[in-house]
Amino acid sequence: MGKEVTPDYFTDMKEKGNKLLANIQTKLPELETLLEEVSSHWGYEDPIYRFYHHSFKVYGLQHVTRRIVDVLKGLAPEGRSLCKEFEEIIKEGAGGKEFEHGHNEKWTHHTRPFVEAFFHAKYFLEMVVKYGKEMEEPLEILPSGWAAVLCLYDVR
Repeated sequence: MGKEVTPDYFTDMKEKGNKLLANIQTKLPELETLLEEVSSHWGYEDPIYRFYHHSFKVYGLQHVTRRIVDVLKGLAPEGRSLCKEFEEIIKEGAGGKEFEHGHNEKWTHHTRPFVEAFFHAKYFLEMVVKYGKEMEEPLEILPSGWAAVLCLYDVR
């Protein structure tokens, strides 16, 4: 179910969106550096290969994902947390699971959540960087990526 839409809802959403955008723009150099790192050969290409190669090194994606999530949390407007759907994905896929040899028998069951959590975290990092660079202020008609960011912070 959606939120009740009142004039106060739109005012609150605009204020929170402005604060979020300001927080993003303040940390844009740090966000761009992190995005570059997690998009690099060792930050992206190799860990995803490790999933398909059945290498225990895919477990390292959990740490990278947690780094992204910690940075995203630091952008939240005061009193906001990340949405429950995202938190659920992160809990399952970046919860610090350790490799056990028995995991090889059900490889995707144990490791696919790492990849899923990483992709979601990277997506949101990409969106905050993109819209932090492109927008001067939140727009009336929301691009899908910015609307997703607002959902992440439970602003929309």
